[in-house]
Amino acid sequence: MRELSVVGVRVELPSNQPIVLLREVEGDRYLPIWIGAVEATAIAYEQQGVKPARPLTHDLLRDVLAALQAPLQAVEITELKENVFFADLLIGDGVRVSARPSDSIALALRVGAPIRCAEQVLSEAGIVIPDEQEDEVEKFREFLEQVRPEDFAG
Repeated sequence: MRELSVVGVRVELPSNQPIVLLREVEGDRYLPIWIGAVEATAIAYEQQGVKPARPLTHDLLRDVLAALQAPLQAVEITELKENVFFADLLIGDGVRVSARPSDSIALALRVGAPIRCAEQVLSEAGIVIPDEQEDEVEKFREFLEQVRPEDFAG
């Protein structure tokens, strides 16, 4: 398993499909995952420090885990089958729960849990951005600084 960090979310044009972009902590591969608008909003809210008036589903799950004293230890992106990513939540003392990567990432951001990815998934779906394309990554970062969570609302 390789540890990843969340670069951010953006909307891919012309499809208007949100993606979350992850990057190896100790490496140069990026992992783009197409996600739903609700999950994109949840991730963007957390990254931007936006606190909704009422808890979102991911906030609720964070609070339930805390109340049960069953902390989220890590998120593991485990498989890629037919262009669909699969993940597990590692909870408490070894409990694994299957979950969508987008929900898992939104929850991990809320509790500060590490996000890991199987080497096989990174080998298959990870991309290396050549030096000449680093400008695109910088543009992406600039976009992330200006995007608002409302931009992901359907």
